[in-house]
Amino acid sequence: MKRTLILVPALMALSGCGMQPMYAGGGSGEVARGLAQVQVSPIPGKAGWLMRNALNDRLGVAGSEGATARYRLDVRLDDSLQGLGLINDDTIGRERRTLRARYQLVDTTDGSVLLDASAGSDAGIDVVSSEYATIAAEQTALENLTREVADRIVTRLSLALRESE
Repeated sequence: MKRTLILVPALMALSGCGMQPMYAGGGSGEVARGLAQVQVSPIPGKAGWLMRNALNDRLGVAGSEGATARYRLDVRLDDSLQGLGLINDDTIGRERRTLRARYQLVDTTDGSVLLDASAGSDAGIDVVSSEYATIAAEQTALENLTREVADRIVTRLSLALRESE
């Protein structure tokens, strides 16, 4: 009984806080419909190809390339690989891969920029004696970073689209 008396006021206070689920309505909700209307512009390079695919997967527009989109997402990437940590024989023992994205969400109806932001992440890579293993680790790091940065971009787009509607 005491537990119920404590729980009821707490639930009432929570319902009045103004918080709303972002993805209410699932695939037919406002945010999902807005994200499906975003067309990602081509991004140069291998990192750009990976980023564009990751964004299209998250936006839910992979099959609608020819459809007319209300929004356009322009992305510029900065991918860098930096050697860190020298070992005894003056060779690099560790690398850091950094991926930064500067992006703009443009309303195609009037050309206005709805969102101008950046996102990024980095990953550490151990440099081992096998060149193949090091190259594979660098590529895996790039793939993981593109997915992580794409998640951040889509989350920020979701917030911007939710605020605009």
